[in-house]
Amino acid sequence: MTDSDEERDPLNHLMQSDESIVPSQLPSVLHGEKLQLLFPSADSTTGITIDLALDASPGCGGVAWPAGEVLAQYLVKQGPNSLQGKNILELGSGTGLVGLVAAMLGGTVCLTDQAPLLDIMRENVAINKVSALCVVAELNWGEPIPADIPQPDVILAADCVYFEPAFALLVQTLYELSGPDTEILFCYKKRRKADKRFFALLKKKFRWTDVADEPARSTYSRESISLLRLYKL
Repeated sequence: MTDSDEERDPLNHLMQSDESIVPSQLPSVLHGEKLQLLFPSADSTTGITIDLALDASPGCGGVAWPAGEVLAQYLVKQGPNSLQGKNILELGSGTGLVGLVAAMLGGTVCLTDQAPLLDIMRENVAINKVSALCVVAELNWGEPIPADIPQPDVILAADCVYFEPAFALLVQTLYELSGPDTEILFCYKKRRKADKRFFALLKKKFRWTDVADEPARSTYSRESISLLRLYKL
């Protein structure tokens, strides 16, 4: 692994054994730091720019992770109005990156995470001027779905496979949120052998396929990132 690999994914140097469960954050990622990400369109002439406020102090969701960037780029390449009129929910939103992109593509988006991350999501909604299309809601995996969170047309989840005790809770929440026609895009970066336990639980409730219409798949797969489409059983 090169120094540039570590800079791109701060988990790489922390996940050296299965004893690591919760990804730690680099102490230099403090509230007030900013990141700008550009996601080119399919024809590379236009795209979407997202400005993110970062803050690692509430937890691991307060920075941008590679699977989120992959999923955001995939959405952009589907076209400028690809999510027009759809109700979208992002699980484990963290900074809100993927959901912000979905809103800019015409979706009505609910960004969800645990309470400590809600403020950073609200800040990023305001920075990117998508308050009319995005709401922020607390959603704890494994708990009953709040009444104000409707069943979505599309569920987006990126870099949610990291905390082993939460594996079953994530599967349960995915199952309760989805219906037979819900589109579920699930992107994750393999880091530990324990990830297999998540997929053993997932296959009891869902089947999945690789997203085949992604021309960059060979590039991000070399970084152990997979983009999947899930189907409820």
